[in-house]
Amino acid sequence: MSKLLNFICIFIITGCLLFACHFPEPLKVKPPPLKVSCVPFVGYTPLIIAQDKGFFKAQGVDVELSYVGYSQFQDADFSAGKYDGIGLTLGDLVILSATNPDMQAVMVLDESTGADVVVAQSDIKTIPNLKGKKLGANLGSFSEVFVTEMLKASQLTSDDVSLVKVEPLEVPNRLQNNAIQAGHTWEPHLSEALKLGAHILFTSKQTPGLILDLVAFRGEAIRDRPEDIRAFVRGWLQGLSYWEANIPEGNAIVSKALNMPIKTSSFEGIDLTDLAENQNFFQSDSPNYIYKTAQKYADFFIRAGNVTRIPNLETLFNSSFLTPPPRLKP
Repeated sequence: MSKLLNFICIFIITGCLLFACHFPEPLKVKPPPLKVSCVPFVGYTPLIIAQDKGFFKAQGVDVELSYVGYSQFQDADFSAGKYDGIGLTLGDLVILSATNPDMQAVMVLDESTGADVVVAQSDIKTIPNLKGKKLGANLGSFSEVFVTEMLKASQLTSDDVSLVKVEPLEVPNRLQNNAIQAGHTWEPHLSEALKLGAHILFTSKQTPGLILDLVAFRGEAIRDRPEDIRAFVRGWLQGLSYWEANIPEGNAIVSKALNMPIKTSSFEGIDLTDLAENQNFFQSDSPNYIYKTAQKYADFFIRAGNVTRIPNLETLFNSSFLTPPPRLKP
């Protein structure tokens, strides 16, 4: 009887094994592309190259990179869930986090070390000459903080000038029409303003660590797709390395993607931050400690009424995707 039972058990086990071998594996559902939006700015060069050269895919993630003009539409679309990630300045991150408290910035793409400028009409020789004049800036954003820091450097305040809401691309024409006497802008609009007779009055070289471009992701992307974000970071690093080794080709790729003439695709005053520089921003003993700078923005926006809730800066950044250093796949 025991032999019969043993035989039956062996038969059942064998049958189960054969059934398992022939049972089809469940189909793996391919995740949708990681949708990331950014403004058309050369500071996003490593992402643009990574997309063009297929580095994101090589690192294990499909990325859908789109460019949106500098406006509130980008923020609104992010809040509506149309993007998983967004490229934006540190100041804009602080503001957007007020309505998207679970978003997190995972890396710094670049630092403005002279690319952001205040240009002025020819008769405005010094910053004190701005007293009583109209100063253009994109109010309610990092732009307003930047021009305020400029005024502070000459012991002036925003009460000493008339701040006018002006988009960067509008600055050249507004200067020419005398609607403003100075304004904050960057390339390619800077070159246009200079051609029309304006001159540079102040640059972000004088405000180290203030203007940073970052990539932030929605909370659900951080929770549900951490490996895709790690792959995204690896793609960024590969894109940066490729540009550093192939600058003329890289610039041509960026110029085409942004529909911007190469001669105005200037990297002067832009530091494309690498992994080590990223990690330094998160060191508390760094002079440009990112939490300290974010607090400066938060305090300004609270005072100005741009946000009504103090952002939780402790959860606004997630440097875990940078440490330990991500390995690049070949």
